Amino acid sequence: MSNNFGSDLTGGSVAKQLFKFCVPFLLSNLLQALYNVADMFIVGQFDGSAGISGVSNGGNVTLLIINFITGLAVGATVLVAQHVGAKRHEEAQKTVSTVFTLMAVSGVVISVLMAFLSEPIMILMQTPEESFSQALDYVQICSYGIVFTFLYNAISGVMRGLGDSKHPLIFVAIACFVNIALDFVFVGWFKMSAAGAAWATIISQAISVIISVIYLKKNNFMFDFKLNSFKIHNKTLMRILKIGFPTAIQNVVTSLSFIIITVLVNGYGMEASAAAGISGKFNSVAILPIIAMSMSVASMAGQNIGARLYDRALDTMKTSIKISFVIGGVIFLFVQLFPETVISLFDRNPEVIEYGVQYIRTFSFDYIIVPIVFSVNGLLNGAGHTAFSLLNGMLSSVVLRAPFAILLGNVFNMGMTGIGLGGPIASLGSAIIGLIYVKSGRWKISQIGESKHQ
Repeated sequence: MSNNFGSDLTGGSVAKQLFKFCVPFLLSNLLQALYNVADMFIVGQFDGSAGISGVSNGGNVTLLIINFITGLAVGATVLVAQHVGAKRHEEAQKTVSTVFTLMAVSGVVISVLMAFLSEPIMILMQTPEESFSQALDYVQICSYGIVFTFLYNAISGVMRGLGDSKHPLIFVAIACFVNIALDFVFVGWFKMSAAGAAWATIISQAISVIISVIYLKKNNFMFDFKLNSFKIHNKTLMRILKIGFPTAIQNVVTSLSFIIITVLVNGYGMEASAAAGISGKFNSVAILPIIAMSMSVASMAGQNIGARLYDRALDTMKTSIKISFVIGGVIFLFVQLFPETVISLFDRNPEVIEYGVQYIRTFSFDYIIVPIVFSVNGLLNGAGHTAFSLLNGMLSSVVLRAPFAILLGNVFNMGMTGIGLGGPIASLGSAIIGLIYVKSGRWKISQIGESKHQ
């Protein structure tokens, strides 16, 4: 493989390495979120609250699918990172071949399934009648391009496992700028509303994947993308699924808990639905620095655990918590001081702003708790202990987030304020349990099995 890709994360200053690796990752995530936010922002400018609600409800479904596949990609990132850290390059190549094949096949299968399930899902979510057709259009069209989303995540996951966060940034930047340009064409010029935003998304992702594959092939990447190179190595697949599947399920359960919250909010009407959608989009951008830290911890910890440098892996988590807490605290203060500004950027409907302020003011307490949750999960994912992360995530989502949102919002009649509190309550429980597990030291036990090359 060309030395254009990858770097050794097992030496040097932990803080410097983490920051150096995290910045391109953060910029990549910001760009990815930007073109998702652009969909809602541009639709809101041309089609108002109904369009925003449509993109919000449809986006929750597509996000669930994307979260599932990014969870599986974690398996590839961790395996590649640990194999590279342990100098098992042949095993790393098998991992790359297997994950690319898995993602391509899964993308086609899920795309077909969504063609039949989109409408029943929209009905089940109690999507407001005024935005139902737009939400349905958004989901169905996005389902056409799921295979490109899967392949993008596979490529990015592998690159980060190799220690390369710069090339995923370049690939997503291409998608971002193409998406925003097409949003203005399809939504603004052709008045296609949510459907136009969906077409802009899948076309931009397809272009990004095609360009990334061409670039990797020309630079002697370890995988040549020829049809006969797409192979499933059974033992490697089992290891990817062992690590990635729990994370995928955790992501799905988390997404489902937010869909439950969306259903609750939909009961308050289209304006509340739009307000929650705007808050959700803001949140998706606000926590990106913390997510970038978490994924950087997973890559760094993976390589260091592969090299049996456990203290360095733990220091990586602690450094991430400190940096993430400062970032989260700044975001929390901004939301507390200027909640109306956040909502009115997307929709100036007074009812939407009122609902949005109620929701986001309480939900924003999450920003000072999730730094612990994401940093701990980064360490555990890098160690391959994703099964524990799954159990902890399910406890957070199923036992805390959704039930407390229902209890405080509907039972105690706190409305959007109570529903917003479900998030920070869930994160607090998850943070406490995660820290206890890290303290136990059980994360040092290998979860990927020993290679015959060792």
